[in-house]
Amino acid sequence: MQLDDYDAQILRALQQDGRISNQDLAEQISLSPSPCLRRVRALEEAGLIVGYRAILDAKAMGLSLMALVLISMEQHTPERLSHFEAQIIKCPEVLECLLITGQDADYQLKVVVRDMDAYQELLLNRITRIKGVTGVRSSFVLRRALDSTSLPI
Repeated sequence: MQLDDYDAQILRALQQDGRISNQDLAEQISLSPSPCLRRVRALEEAGLIVGYRAILDAKAMGLSLMALVLISMEQHTPERLSHFEAQIIKCPEVLECLLITGQDADYQLKVVVRDMDAYQELLLNRITRIKGVTGVRSSFVLRRALDSTSLPI
């Protein structure tokens, strides 16, 4: 889909506030409401907008410990990787699971938990028990210098 300036403005605005009313969005981008709504629906149908979510405050939810976890796998077969991913998806504490290159690891996980005890339980009782996991290295987040979900448009 070829984006024009109105489409780009719509995408930027919706990334900042997914709950903005169509009327307010239309006013913000200087377009009338009907064409604005048609454009939003076209962006959704084209798959550029894949959903709308509430972003929660982890600390307010009692989840004050964030870790980046590098996982090394024994074998790099499609079956082993698929098995790992299927097991990791079952862990609600895992916010991201990325298959990576350029490290001495195969995956990077972004994990959020209540405290170190909860992290220990996740790591020792679930992650390291997944067949094929041979190594785990953890880094704990001290502060988020930037936390964005907005893509550059």
